[in-house]
Amino acid sequence: MKGSTEPTVLIVEDESALSTLLRYNLEREGYRVFEAKDGEEALLLSDEAKPDLVLLDWMLPQLSGIEVCRRLRSRGHMRNVPIVMLTARGEEPDRIRGLDTGADDYIVKPFSMTELLARLRAVMRRVRPSLVEDIMTVGEITIDRTSHRVRRANRDIHLGPTEYRLLDQLMQHPGRVFSREQLLDSVWGSDVYVEARTVDVHVGRLRKALNEPGEKDPIRTVRSAGYSFDETFAAKADADSAA
Repeated sequence: MKGSTEPTVLIVEDESALSTLLRYNLEREGYRVFEAKDGEEALLLSDEAKPDLVLLDWMLPQLSGIEVCRRLRSRGHMRNVPIVMLTARGEEPDRIRGLDTGADDYIVKPFSMTELLARLRAVMRRVRPSLVEDIMTVGEITIDRTSHRVRRANRDIHLGPTEYRLLDQLMQHPGRVFSREQLLDSVWGSDVYVEARTVDVHVGRLRKALNEPGEKDPIRTVRSAGYSFDETFAAKADADSAA
């Protein structure tokens, strides 16, 4: 899972030593990591970071992990994001309470890092397979993350590194509209300063590489909002192949 379109994990943990250890191991695995020290910060970061997975400690200052989980699940963009709870509570009623609140899995402290990473991969594979599979296909476009090759129908598509990452990011979320700022953050990185109009230039290059005359453009421009991978593209491609 290397590259700048790696899954984003939000760690919600008030123990600094454990949070640092989690960040180190997750980044080694290729995850992009954000950290929150309490529940209120976690709720704010969930809106800013748009995580693909949340690692949530049960015992937190201000808001408990259970309450944070409940509030996250009430937010539309977090409804289907996996939440894995870290807890020292191993009793069955506690586990059931956590799962009933909306957690997808739980890990009892102390835990081995090997087990934690394996559990996270399993959750991601179940909920968002496009983020962990080496090959992703949407409609007639296929990305092979191992060889960094892109194909449309029966031809190779030659993309520069930025266009490749841009396509990967958009294909992971068909129909979702990304602002230019969100694409800059996810494709270029939050620590790199690039002007927003740079996104337009690279989207233009991506379109030129992907589309031949008469072909449907899978990249949709949403005026005053940004870009998305057209969710109707896959349906049309499937219908064409079945005709």
